[in-house]
Amino acid sequence: MTTRHPKGPLIDAEPARRHVRNLMSAGVSIVRIAENAPVGFAIVSGLIYTRGPSRGQAQKIRLENARRILAVRAENVVTGYVNPAGTHRRLQALMANGWPQLRLGPHIGLHPAYVNAVLKQTSIYGTTAASVAAAYDRLWNQDPRQHGVTVGTYKKVRGVARAHGWAPPGAWDDDTIDDPNAHPEWTGHCGTDRGWWTHKRQQLPMCPRCETAHQKWLADHAHLDSQTLNRARFRARAEASQREVDLAADGRELLSYGVPVDQAAERLGVTRNHLQQAMLRHPAPANEVTAA
Repeated sequence: MTTRHPKGPLIDAEPARRHVRNLMSAGVSIVRIAENAPVGFAIVSGLIYTRGPSRGQAQKIRLENARRILAVRAENVVTGYVNPAGTHRRLQALMANGWPQLRLGPHIGLHPAYVNAVLKQTSIYGTTAASVAAAYDRLWNQDPRQHGVTVGTYKKVRGVARAHGWAPPGAWDDDTIDDPNAHPEWTGHCGTDRGWWTHKRQQLPMCPRCETAHQKWLADHAHLDSQTLNRARFRARAEASQREVDLAADGRELLSYGVPVDQAAERLGVTRNHLQQAMLRHPAPANEVTAA
């Protein structure tokens, strides 16, 4: 659906935004995207960074500008290798959702056997990064069992991903997944002792930041006698549990008002995955009042 504008019709900015993210994951800077479109730098950067009413970025874009941005191709701009961090994370996240490598190959435009090689490479072509990013945008919220993947394969792949500690899509932010220094946010509180307890309660693979935080907590409380230490640990666990109960209740309330789960998670300051897990672990009690 388009909206009339004095300088041309306005359309949904999401396709152009996804394309910009894919180009960035292939090593194309915002400046290069703007130059090759050509459109103003502010138009491209606004798709990613300008704060908006819901998803955090511009919601509309002029049709002509969208066409120009979508016409930019990574293979025409990037000729060398790029950092593989974002590509590795996207493939690992899809496997955490149950997508086997053999099924991912056709979606990426690669021979299925090459997917495993990409996961091991220390640098990759920008065009490969762009292809993986585009496939990730299409598949991150798709159930592979609805695309011909058997239940047995689905469980096996998820088990492999869990054994390696690979984070699912809900733990990654689209704006930081390509940053080699970024970390997955499994719990909404990773890097704290509360995050450590959330990992344990939700039976999530333990992330290094939460393990480090918990070890620091233990070191800070090492002077306590065993009985006092056990009470402190019980309080820490109980506090994490109660906060999760409150989070689940707040999430259900927002959803009852028609707020999409992505926006509800953003308002509550947690990841989509954390909010969904909290609501699963703490279903609504019979006496909880929800909006009509």
